[in-house]
Amino acid sequence: MNLETEKSIHRSELSTASKRSAELEELLIDAEADDEQVQQTHPVLRRPWLLLLGLILVALNLRPALSSMAPMLSEVSKSLGLSASAAGLLTTLPVLCLGLFAPLAPVLARRFGAERVVLGILLTLAGGIILRSSFGEIGLFAGSVLAGASIGVIGVLLPGIVKRDFPKQAGTMTGVYTMALCLGAAMAAGATVPLSEHFDKNWAMGLGFWVIPALAAALFWLPQVGQKHGAHNVAYRVRGLLRDPLAWQVTLYMGLQSSLAYIVFGWLPSILIGRGLTPTQAGLVLSGSVIVQLVSSLAAPWLATRGKDQRLAIVIVMALTLGGLFGCLYAPIDGLWGWAIVLGLGQGATFSLALTLIVLRSRDSHVAANLSSMAQGFGYTLASMGPFAVGIVHDWTGGWAAVGWIFGVIGLGAIIAGLGAGRALYVQVVSERT
Repeated sequence: MNLETEKSIHRSELSTASKRSAELEELLIDAEADDEQVQQTHPVLRRPWLLLLGLILVALNLRPALSSMAPMLSEVSKSLGLSASAAGLLTTLPVLCLGLFAPLAPVLARRFGAERVVLGILLTLAGGIILRSSFGEIGLFAGSVLAGASIGVIGVLLPGIVKRDFPKQAGTMTGVYTMALCLGAAMAAGATVPLSEHFDKNWAMGLGFWVIPALAAALFWLPQVGQKHGAHNVAYRVRGLLRDPLAWQVTLYMGLQSSLAYIVFGWLPSILIGRGLTPTQAGLVLSGSVIVQLVSSLAAPWLATRGKDQRLAIVIVMALTLGGLFGCLYAPIDGLWGWAIVLGLGQGATFSLALTLIVLRSRDSHVAANLSSMAQGFGYTLASMGPFAVGIVHDWTGGWAAVGWIFGVIGLGAIIAGLGAGRALYVQVVSERT
């Protein structure tokens, strides 16, 4: 190989690395509507620090309504006389709503503006939290639906706002966004039981407490409603996505890894209580596992793009996730914290890799926006079946040992889908202006 050839190869490698770096800057596309009236550019920001604070507070509220229920599930079920199947439905409904209501987000944003929608949906989230903690069994289920629907809408819009208003810091903001999600989940998982015990073991007060951060986020978000942003009335249509096998592989990987994540959010504390832990201890284990996700969720996308594709990374992180789950379910209780850490490392990486795959499998941001909407809508709908299946199996068997089969089947499916989604290919679709 002569010198000129080596230089050419080196330039090609640098170009590829630069392209991958630029692609990772687009991680915050998420499922934002593929319409530049929503994904507006050239923002006019008078107080960026206030926007940043508002974004962090809003993101902190995207998980507590989900993770606060898990440590209290046994107490709530006992108080209201819920069967394991009904409890499984209770953990399933919010996740199902994440997928079912996600497509409403771009429609609402085009009609009212993303900032106004976020403010309004924060108030509906607060209403859902109050409803599920104050009106018995009917309120519990209705409030869970309302809270899940609210999180589904905000979860679609918030990353697009971040990407629009902080275009030069998108990579950094990816970390901030992920950190806020994890911190919100961890705080709710660890603090809900102590809060209920502080209020004379009143589970309704423990669950209802999380209306306070939701209202605080709405208060700090209020100034954003009056902000003006330059808009471009240009929309893009992406055709052929639902017929593309690679798009479905990405969607299945997103949905199956999410299913394991929401099983952990919904059922891990109950499993650990069944193994002898107190509700407070079980909540702290879940909280600690979620905190660990911060490390791997930030590191995994960078590491996964060092190789020629992401297949090996997917197998490794899914193996960590399954190892942590089986350890929490079957291993001696003395080593529980170690398995919880392994679980956190695996699940933080699986989620961030799912977001990364959406970008790396797309030729441009318009395809990525539509692929993300597909992966989130269909994926979260699929993910909701996992928590429900755990409740059914527990109801049938009267114990937790058999749910290991659910972990194994879902994990194997995620690996198979991930081996397809992790290939260095693009979805074969057409992106065009309308």
